[in-house]
Amino acid sequence: MEKSRRELARSTAVEWAVHSLTFLSALALGVLLAVTFASVIMRYVFNEPILGSNEIIQLASVVLVMLAMPGAAQAGMHIRVDVFDERIGAVGRFVGDLLTRAISVYLLGILAWRAWGKLLDAAEFGDATNMLRIPLWPFYGLLILGSVLYALVLIIQLADIVRTGAARDE
Repeated sequence: MEKSRRELARSTAVEWAVHSLTFLSALALGVLLAVTFASVIMRYVFNEPILGSNEIIQLASVVLVMLAMPGAAQAGMHIRVDVFDERIGAVGRFVGDLLTRAISVYLLGILAWRAWGKLLDAAEFGDATNMLRIPLWPFYGLLILGSVLYALVLIIQLADIVRTGAARDE
């Protein structure tokens, strides 16, 4: 990306939020790896599976993915396929960049809104995992946080695209 396109997306507040969530995502990855490793060793070496390890792995996966997405979006590390870039030209890329980000913001808004309702329900009714009884509402909160920050990064990218036009290096 050009330096001018990155200015808004690289603001201090956005950088701090993205780095914080990425750090939490990395911690979730560490937990996921440790629990998976211990679970495999306990199951196959000692024939004593860790009860509830699947719940921990599932919840850590939610944290890992949802908190890593804003950082990946900000760094432009999502997989892109540019099969049609040469045929559609700069205007087509510009329109495509606008549309994909706008649709993504819309869908992330729906996801966050629906997760908010689930968070309220889970908190009110005390929803928890089956085996370990881990409350679910904090994980809905992290899902919302990741979705909202991801949408914010995309909105900032939209502003950058409108301000500077289609990227030349994509």
